[in-house]
Amino acid sequence: MNDMSDKPQTEEADADGGRDGGTKSFYKMAAVLDCFTRAKGQLSITDIVEMTGMPRTTIHRIVASLRDIGLIDQDGRRHDYRLGLKMFYYGSVVLANLDLNRHARPHVLNLHQITGEVVHLHMFDGSQMVCIEREEMGETRLTTLTTIEAAPTYCTSVGKAFLAFQHDTLIRRVAAEEGLQQRTEYTLTTIDALLDDLREIRERGYAIDNEENEIGIRCVGAPIRDSRGQIFASVSVSGPTERMPLTRIQGLAPTVIQTADQISRELGWNGRR
Repeated sequence: MNDMSDKPQTEEADADGGRDGGTKSFYKMAAVLDCFTRAKGQLSITDIVEMTGMPRTTIHRIVASLRDIGLIDQDGRRHDYRLGLKMFYYGSVVLANLDLNRHARPHVLNLHQITGEVVHLHMFDGSQMVCIEREEMGETRLTTLTTIEAAPTYCTSVGKAFLAFQHDTLIRRVAAEEGLQQRTEYTLTTIDALLDDLREIRERGYAIDNEENEIGIRCVGAPIRDSRGQIFASVSVSGPTERMPLTRIQGLAPTVIQTADQISRELGWNGRR
């Protein structure tokens, strides 16, 4: 049975009419889209009503409109909804045109050539670290990514390099959303352990992923600042543990920090911490 309602919406439509009504409708649509997360990728009408606090008839109407333009898809059972492929297309276009990518690319490539290891450039998207650029050994070189790849914040060097310089409220929110799941035996799974690690990262200026996200892989990452000095992204070098002992990690750290600072200056940062 179709979960969409065909009930008349005259009174509600009148309330949303006009310029002010159009703005309100836009915010309501955004509120519905915000309900979908990586942890909650499929939602029912009831779920969305509970999460937004809006009337069921309003949610029916908004979801129908979003479905009609391809921003939301409805599964075959006609009950649950998920973000549509058009959202993925928009996200890919955003990634391809970011100033961060354009300014960072030569520095990312240079870091890859210096280290001979995989280099990642990530940006915080509100919940996780999204990969903007990756350089690695191969017959063809990767430039701008056309697929959206995300990494957790609490157990990666790119994520912790970002988190370490954020407000405690944001750190705790992200940790709660991600759940501090134990990805390996070395993953920090309590908020106190994570906060202690982040304090050390702030003091030394770089983060280490010591097989916390994937066994056999170590990474070192440093934060990137925007023109206001706010940290919003990070760059890292990663490789297998046999090539990345902790002594090499410590040796690479100054170069990774220098690369992050060079990218930050390209973005307008004045060098003042």
